Amino acid sequence: MALLIKPSTNTAQTCCGCSSASAVRGSSPLFLLAAAASSSSLSRRPSSVQLGRARRRGKKKIVVGCVASSKSARSEAPSRRDSSAMAAERVTAVATIKVTVGGFLNSLRPSRAIDNFKDLIGRSLYLELVSSQLDAKTGQEKPTLRSYAHQVADNDDDVVTYEADFDVPAGFGDVGAVLVTNEHHSTEMFLQDIKLVVPSSASDDSDDDGSAAAASPLLAIRCNSWVEPNSGGDGDAAGKRVFFAKPYLPSQTPAGLRSYRKKDLEEKRGDGRGQRKSGDRIYDYDTYNDLGDPDNNADKARPVLGGTQEFPYPRRCRTGRPMSTKDPKTETRKGDNYVPRDEAFSEEKQLQFSVTTLQSVLQAAVPAVQSTLIDPNLSFPSFFVIDKLFEDGVKLPKAEDLGFLRGVLPRLLQRLRDSPADNVLLFDTPKNVQKDKFGWLRDEEFARETLAGMNPYAIELVREFPFKSNLDPAVYGPAESAITAEVLEKQMGHVMTVADAVKQKRLFMLDYHDLYLPYVHKIRAQEHTTMYGSRTVFFLTGDGTLQLLAIELTRPASPPPSAQPQWRRVFTPSTDTTESWLWRMAKSHVRAHDSGHHELVTHWLRTHCAVEPYIIAANRQLSEMHPVYRLLHPHFRYTMRINALARSALINAGGIIELSFSPGKHAMELSSAAYDKLWRFDAESLPADLVRRGMAEVDPTSEHGVKLAIQDYPFANDGLLVWDAIERWVEAYVARFYPDAGAVAGDAELQAFWAEVINVGHGDKKGAPGWPELDTPASLAHALATMIWVASAHHAAVNFGQYDFAGYFPNRPSIARTRMPVEEPVDSEALAAFVEDPDNALRECFPSQVQATLVMAVLDLLSTHSPDEEYLGGMEAAPWSGGDAGVRAAYGEFNARLKEIEGIIDGRNADRRLKNRCGAGIVPYQLMKPFSGPGLTSKGIPNSTSI
Repeated sequence: MALLIKPSTNTAQTCCGCSSASAVRGSSPLFLLAAAASSSSLSRRPSSVQLGRARRRGKKKIVVGCVASSKSARSEAPSRRDSSAMAAERVTAVATIKVTVGGFLNSLRPSRAIDNFKDLIGRSLYLELVSSQLDAKTGQEKPTLRSYAHQVADNDDDVVTYEADFDVPAGFGDVGAVLVTNEHHSTEMFLQDIKLVVPSSASDDSDDDGSAAAASPLLAIRCNSWVEPNSGGDGDAAGKRVFFAKPYLPSQTPAGLRSYRKKDLEEKRGDGRGQRKSGDRIYDYDTYNDLGDPDNNADKARPVLGGTQEFPYPRRCRTGRPMSTKDPKTETRKGDNYVPRDEAFSEEKQLQFSVTTLQSVLQAAVPAVQSTLIDPNLSFPSFFVIDKLFEDGVKLPKAEDLGFLRGVLPRLLQRLRDSPADNVLLFDTPKNVQKDKFGWLRDEEFARETLAGMNPYAIELVREFPFKSNLDPAVYGPAESAITAEVLEKQMGHVMTVADAVKQKRLFMLDYHDLYLPYVHKIRAQEHTTMYGSRTVFFLTGDGTLQLLAIELTRPASPPPSAQPQWRRVFTPSTDTTESWLWRMAKSHVRAHDSGHHELVTHWLRTHCAVEPYIIAANRQLSEMHPVYRLLHPHFRYTMRINALARSALINAGGIIELSFSPGKHAMELSSAAYDKLWRFDAESLPADLVRRGMAEVDPTSEHGVKLAIQDYPFANDGLLVWDAIERWVEAYVARFYPDAGAVAGDAELQAFWAEVINVGHGDKKGAPGWPELDTPASLAHALATMIWVASAHHAAVNFGQYDFAGYFPNRPSIARTRMPVEEPVDSEALAAFVEDPDNALRECFPSQVQATLVMAVLDLLSTHSPDEEYLGGMEAAPWSGGDAGVRAAYGEFNARLKEIEGIIDGRNADRRLKNRCGAGIVPYQLMKPFSGPGLTSKGIPNSTSI
């Protein structure tokens, strides 16, 4: 049984306030419920270590660092030494272990009586001090100094503290690592930190009980890691971990630590065989071969993504589950989706995830039940019913009224009835609806959200006209667009020609033509969904806002037996009633295209999916004492666990994406196509991305080195501030460890890490352009800053605004279910129904009640910060580098700059000259504000892709 953790508020005993995790098991066909229930283990919360404090009563402050030889130690604190100390130094190791919240799971631990007995006799935690130096006479590693730790403090609401005393002989050298063995019979430990202190009397700076926990440390090691039980009783086997004291480049590793560095890396790589267990800490690669479920249902067979030219994709963490009997290429979905033990959720994260999941699932399910839903494809009967989701709430149904959801929700409903919420559920009103209930109808808001909404990565500059497809016309039909200069110039009011607009960089576009067109007929073969290729054109007006000009929808030529020719049509704003309603429907199709692109490409592919290979490669090739590992590690927090949950119930066959987004069962194939055509590493930094899309041009004279094509582009304006802050911090950090190009090129671990990212983690792109050489401090800093940007700010920009922009689904429907009524050959019955009741035709095009409310619930969950969130530049995740003052100072400047950026963003949001972020009915753009409290705030940049 895992130890459940609660963040400590007792700063006298703990300096990081990190958290651990619990084993929570369950199952549900709904993603949110499954996500909460399937996480079988939770992980650490990296946090800042308080590396000591000044001594009082006139005593000299003990300098933080490795345990010194007796000579240097005596010079630091002579009042503590007598003549007998000339031969040895007495030090105490203080280990801090997180414990169960309130002790409520204490009685459930297996073999707890045995573990308690071991604690009582002081044989539950075995510590060994490792010298950094080799023995001068033998040239071999010095024997470790060994001692059992005894428990000195136990607070069920806080931590357990263990101490072990050591006599460090003269000439032992600096302590470079501590070996920890968990001698409990079956209970894993979450080790928060280890400090080496000089013992003091109870009258000095020690705790009231005489323990050494409060003494100023000679050495402080932040661990924040699970140590599995040594159930076999072999101190050199399972349950033994090494924790290093200081960061070192491989070539600078002290001789006494080299074998430990090598062995720890080898253990984390594993041997690539067998099924992984929940307590493992092994990192290995596999393809996305676990999305389908052919053993359960033949209709749920899906292609393997990754490892082929047809479906290239990044790699994910290997679980080693058995292969399917019906499709030997597909991994079965039995059991939990393994992630290495330290990658799982903390308890705080898990509890928040569970509570929010409960509310979200019910909010999605209850409206469907209240409308006596039988058909899951039933549309909303009116916009009034949609509004009631936010205005009046809905009463909880009885279990017998649950219909097809009966097997999923009864226990959850009972839990909610027992809570203060009583019998009413209410979706929070999204901020855009609070600001302007009818904003979703306005073309201006449609255009504004391309710059300041939840997918600001899609809009691009029009650099050539007329538009022309790059797809084969023999297969898809004529390549030329139906959007003509005459159409655009009319909509621009003839203020200029299209040629002039292109030359002056005044035309912009959402281009979902070539990406979607090859999938149109595949998607249309499914029921209750449809698809077009689309182009949407905007004009930059004199006041810096965008005017929506035209939308082109294209259906490609179809193969036999239908063999229909290509159909395409351009829709524009109109005062004609029929054309006006067609325009609204065309906008809904484009919004559905943008929703799919956002979720599958901008969000999932470019952050969650692309980052996982960095995490695996870093753990396999960079020692935990490597400075680059320590820099990157906070930016990997929770990513592997949330990705595993996504593979379990979000992007899998029959998951939320397939059920609720237009591409349906072809969603992940489309994501693979986007990876093949669009993704490259050197375009993932913000400046490079803006330049690639034509939204900026390189300009060394500009503040951020680029000049924006649209000056009032809220995401880019704020994002560049954050990018620059990240890059400056990383450059300072890299400079501390890499003085020149030779140090970078000669770092064997670093080069192995980068080679593995390219050749294995992103192996399907290894021959593609875009991979920089890590051969100088500058190239290294830029690559690291890019990874950090993607994991933190890029993800925040496309994640935490989801509910406020798409929670009211008419603004951003996830799916368009019906074809345009004028598509040829025209369905006369559908056209007549449209003319008779265009309002109803539009609602039938929107997601069904089940789809809409389920997506609303998912977005509610994904947009919510957990209480233990760690934010970019936050001091809870400040780096520790063996007391390196330069690193601490640089990080302090990073923190201060991000706080300054918050004020700049607030000022911009109050500036009425910036019409894309300030004005009547406009939601202020806050997604690049670095810090936030818990909950649904539409701001805050977590360190990592954590949800």
